[in-house]
Amino acid sequence: MSDPDALLHDFQSITESLLLRELFFQQQPTELEIGCGDGGFLLEYAQRHPERNFLGVERLLGRVRKLSKRGQRIGLTNLRLLRIEARYVLDYLLPEHAFSAVHIYFPDPWPKAKHARHRLIQSDFLPRIHRILTPGGVLYLRTDDSQYFGQMQDTFSDAEAFTEESTPTALSEITTEFERQWIAEGKRTFYAAYRHKG
Repeated sequence: MSDPDALLHDFQSITESLLLRELFFQQQPTELEIGCGDGGFLLEYAQRHPERNFLGVERLLGRVRKLSKRGQRIGLTNLRLLRIEARYVLDYLLPEHAFSAVHIYFPDPWPKAKHARHRLIQSDFLPRIHRILTPGGVLYLRTDDSQYFGQMQDTFSDAEAFTEESTPTALSEITTEFERQWIAEGKRTFYAAYRHKG
């Protein structure tokens, strides 16, 4: 029987920065997904790109265990998972300029005005994402919440360190399981991409 946590990193410390060379078998460009949820996007994307490594961050244990099992079943060696809170890992554990791309799809929109301060994508997010992206690396965002999308655009509108670009079709066509449900319900997905100028 396979270990349900085999792809899940076993933290020996939550105060020391992670070393990607210790997480992956091969040293190659690494991409990060924050809030990988059910893993629908990450599994397919990792299968399509064995020449890249993928690190998924998710807070809920049930979700990362399910994703670990599915990843093992299809034999992925370029995928590792972290069960930890997103802001903490961004601030303290991820190495500088280590990721060629970061994916954040359908983050919690915190729709009530009094809760909007809890949204991940706002002004204090800029230095966090700038620190971990490689020069020339790209942040990819998706949401089905039009108000949150407007906030995302506003956050990056005056960010001198980033330039906006289109999301590649080959990337946008890989959907999450939740996204497929929402599309079936007639909901729209909003896309944004921002490149680290370096």
